[in-house]
Order: sequence, then structure tokens, then C-alpha cells
Amino acid sequence: MIEQPTALVTGASRGIGRAIALELATQGYAIAVNYMRSRKGADEVVQQISAAGGHAVAVQGDVGRREDRDAMVDQTLERFGRIDLLVNNAGITSPGRKDLLEATEDSWDLVFDTNLKGAFFLAQRAAREMVSLIAAGSISRGTIVNVSSISAYAVSTNRVDYCIAKAGLQMMTWQLASRLAEEKIRVYEICPGVIASDMTAPVTEKYDKLIAEGLSPIRRWGQPEDVAKAVATVASDAFPFSTGDRINVDGGFHIRRL
Repeated sequence: MIEQPTALVTGASRGIGRAIALELATQGYAIAVNYMRSRKGADEVVQQISAAGGHAVAVQGDVGRREDRDAMVDQTLERFGRIDLLVNNAGITSPGRKDLLEATEDSWDLVFDTNLKGAFFLAQRAAREMVSLIAAGSISRGTIVNVSSISAYAVSTNRVDYCIAKAGLQMMTWQLASRLAEEKIRVYEICPGVIASDMTAPVTEKYDKLIAEGLSPIRRWGQPEDVAKAVATVASDAFPFSTGDRINVDGGFHIRRL
């Protein structure tokens, strides 16, 4: 077992997940860099962390598959001997962005398996390991961070499955936070706004216009690093008497304005 805390970050080969992995590494975490398809991207993250003197390993797996979720946790424990932090970041948008009257069950199942069901059962498995590690005195506490979206409460009728799955993450966060507090595990939800990433690249022109018109009080695109800093902060001991909170990283989008 290594002495430094260890984080498993899902969807960490690119975008927000990549930024989270790199930021946590600067905070002293060993990182299990999960990826589904982009081994090259994951290897680049591992190499960057290693070059800076940190510890990291690439861990392949689809969070929507039970066997893969178990393999992610198993490989993290085999490599580092511990898991202190899980960041449920992996997610997919609604395939084809179809109007809700044209939405399909196949799309619904795919989005929910990745964005909600997979996130819950990965959190469940990680929490069980954290409980055992805490009881053995191997780690002092655990943290689970769920990366949600403003789509949890802002309607997009061409991404109904995505929005409903993200809305479910808040209740999932509350459930986990309530149950796991007695186990010394804190749980948080990070709620990004419009972030420059692969997911938003196809709608860059749309959001450029909306941001310029005042979509959020802070008139700029959010960056993956903005989300990463929020994750690193809640994973630290900066909020020892808080759990179940939603942290908005959205430039103030959530503020209702007239």
C-alpha cells in the first residue's frame, strides 16, 4: 500500500475528467485514470502525472458494465492498495439529441446505464472498499464526488434522457451522503455549467452567442480546470462538517434573474 491517498477518476482520458485527474495529482493523489476507448489519451495523462513525480495507472472500463466497474476498483486496489476518493465523472450525452417525442428506449438505456446506474453501483462498490479500509485503519476517511450538470434542472427537450439521469444524481448524492456519513465517507455533487469540452464542441456557436448575451453572470466559457479545482477542494478537508452538497461551477447560471 502506498502512503499517499488514491483517487479513481472515471472518464479521465480527456476533457473534464483529464483536468480532474491532473489537478488531484498536484494535490498529492495517486490516480487511477479510467478510460473506455481512448487508451492513448489515458496513457498521456499517466505520463504527465509520472513526469511530475506522481503515481498513476490507466484503467480500462465501461462504467455501464458491472464486470468493468469491478475491474476498475480491483485494479486500483491491486496497484495502490487503497481507494480514498471516487470521482464519478464519466458520462455521455443523448445520442442524436432527438426531440423527446422521438426519443428511444435504446438511447434511454445507454444514457442511464452510464450516467446514473453505473455511477451508483460504482459508488456502492467503492464505498464498500472504503468502509473496510477505514475499519482496518488503512485510510482515515473516504470521499465520493459525482459530476452532474446544469441539465439536472435546466430543460433540454432534445436530451430528455440526459437531463433526467443528471437530475437523478442529486438524489443519489443525498442518499449516499446520508447513509455513508456514519462510515466517515463524505459525498458531494459538482454541477458544471457550459464547459469547453468534446461534448459541447458541436454546439460552440450556439453557446458563444448565449454567453455573450448573458446566459450566466460570468460571461465566459467554463474550463475543465474550473471543475477540477472544485473537485479537489471538496475532496480535501476544507469542508469537514459538510456532506451531500451541490457545488455549482456554472458562472452563476443557477441564479434566477429578472
